[in-house]
Amino acid sequence: MNKMIRSLMLAFVCVLITGAQGFTQSTPQVFKGAQIIPISGEPINNGVLIVEDGKITAVGDANTRIPRGAKVHDVSGKVLMPGLVDTHSHIGEGDGGDRSSALHPDVRIMDTINPRAKSFKRALAGGITSVNVMPGSGHLMSGQTVYLKLRDANSVEDMLLYTDKEKTIYGGLKMANGTNPRGNSPKPGTRAKAASMVRELFIKAQEYKAKVDAADGDESKMPARNIGMETLVEVLEGKRTVHNHTHKHQDILSAIRLADEFGYNLVLQHVSEAWKVAVEIAASGYPASIITLDSFGGKVEAADLSNANGKYLDESGVLVGFHTDDGITDSRMFLRSAAMGVREGMSRKSALEAVTIANAKMMDIDDRTGTLEKGKDADFIILSGDPFSVYTHVEQTWIEGINVWDRNNPEDKEY
Repeated sequence: MNKMIRSLMLAFVCVLITGAQGFTQSTPQVFKGAQIIPISGEPINNGVLIVEDGKITAVGDANTRIPRGAKVHDVSGKVLMPGLVDTHSHIGEGDGGDRSSALHPDVRIMDTINPRAKSFKRALAGGITSVNVMPGSGHLMSGQTVYLKLRDANSVEDMLLYTDKEKTIYGGLKMANGTNPRGNSPKPGTRAKAASMVRELFIKAQEYKAKVDAADGDESKMPARNIGMETLVEVLEGKRTVHNHTHKHQDILSAIRLADEFGYNLVLQHVSEAWKVAVEIAASGYPASIITLDSFGGKVEAADLSNANGKYLDESGVLVGFHTDDGITDSRMFLRSAAMGVREGMSRKSALEAVTIANAKMMDIDDRTGTLEKGKDADFIILSGDPFSVYTHVEQTWIEGINVWDRNNPEDKEY
């Protein structure tokens, strides 16, 4: 009897809470009056976005039918667009490989992420809803990256973005070449040695894969388990993408050469001198995730970085996106990166895609996010004005139909 009473009381409390809030997650929510930039099509003035159960159910003009009983949000005069996707960040207080080796395919940054890190709030303040969090670039392989949806979470598992149906892959592999991973043994002393060490490890991975394939499920014939090799086999099988830190034009071509040799999926990260080899990058078919800077200094190998890289790559036919590399660029300033690309000649359309759908494609999550389309996750941001105006603020960030950051909330505004 006591158990029945407790259940009834709990149900009554839930009803009271629902009544106080006015709607539940299953209640349709309507955002009307804003200019909607769906990315998948032309901007819609005085548009309507409808959300239910965390998914987008309709995007259209003022004549779009509004469901009965919906919670209506008047966002007239605002701009509404997809949540931003960052392909290269270091938020979350994570780390990667140590000094014991130059190659750490077995290391998972997931095991070190702090879901309560304040840097996640800063990212939400910048309108970022999905992010590729990576270990550093001080090793040839610093470890496995992790793709996150910036939901409010108690554990990193609550934030994971899986890219396979089996829910085993939730990130890529961070690699680096050029100056960063060079040094004294066990690190390579030269660029040539760096490439040879990567090549040697992938050959071992091919041999490991051949043994696994030959065993054909027979445990007695399987090689001893090697979690580093397992990661590289996922790379070789196209299940895990390599995100390769690279700056100088010859290093860019080395990264392409290795990916071609072993047939793995590659995202070129940074590519500071992309303008020198834009045609070669386009011919490779690999996408490029770039950064813009408003002041220069630091790495000598990035001295020839051009903020016009977006223009050159886009005009050459490369799938190009921007990233923060936070804390190189503050996540709160992410939209400014695309605006600087426009200032240097990149088209407005391509620049908007470069912080949304292009990056979603590089992370294999474009079926869920990156555009405002029926059936996709309700990840979007509400802006006070034009996305590329210096006077514009991110006012609200929504993930899967939940308001996760609001400028009008004093606690959120601190960020």
